[in-house]
Amino acid sequence: MTATSSTHQPLIRIRNLARTFEEGKTKLNVLDKIDVDIAAGEIVVLLGRSGSGKSTLLNLISGIDSPSSGSIEIDGRDMGRLSERERTLTRRRHIGFVFQFFNLIPTLTVGENLFLPLELNKRTGTEAAGRVRTLLGQVGLTDREDSFPDYLSGGEQQRVAIARALAHEPKIILADEPTGNLDKETGLGILTILDRLVREEGRTMIMATHSTEVIGLADRILTFRDGTLTEQTPEQVP
Repeated sequence: MTATSSTHQPLIRIRNLARTFEEGKTKLNVLDKIDVDIAAGEIVVLLGRSGSGKSTLLNLISGIDSPSSGSIEIDGRDMGRLSERERTLTRRRHIGFVFQFFNLIPTLTVGENLFLPLELNKRTGTEAAGRVRTLLGQVGLTDREDSFPDYLSGGEQQRVAIARALAHEPKIILADEPTGNLDKETGLGILTILDRLVREEGRTMIMATHSTEVIGLADRILTFRDGTLTEQTPEQVP
């Protein structure tokens, strides 16, 4: 199934992608011959129930997991042809992650959590310090740079996680149920911040969720069903 057609070279190009897991003698086809293009600057929402394949697709795009068959190209580079080190460097330089459970390092302060992706990309000193201050201002946490994550609310921790994902100015943001651990009001606030910052910085975002509350943010909606993807308009989402 082809979820989009484009006259331009897509940032992410997926062809005939399949991922099968084995449970004893049973084979589970989580993804079944998926074709999809995602353009630079798009915000794409992946809808589907738990276990439908949303997180699996994000893991394959990032190179954390490998497909059973098919290919994923990012900016013209076939992830399947890269070494493990090259995939790690691709994630480090070009991909930012926002997780449901924040995944902040508890022994590092807020500021240190934001410095980490910059240091991994050889950005230190005055430039890095300025980037951290800018990000904290953008997510409304200027006064929490020296706080540890355990002293923040869930919403504050997720704002830090968004800032960390954007810190090294990646091409792609992968968000896996970013509001799944938050109450509705806090979650909507987080989505507003995430949408604003991704669009301001011209990033591409793929957000996996089972919640239809995010569809208003999407440029495109892709729904998982029986291992395949179907593109829908907001009006078609039940």
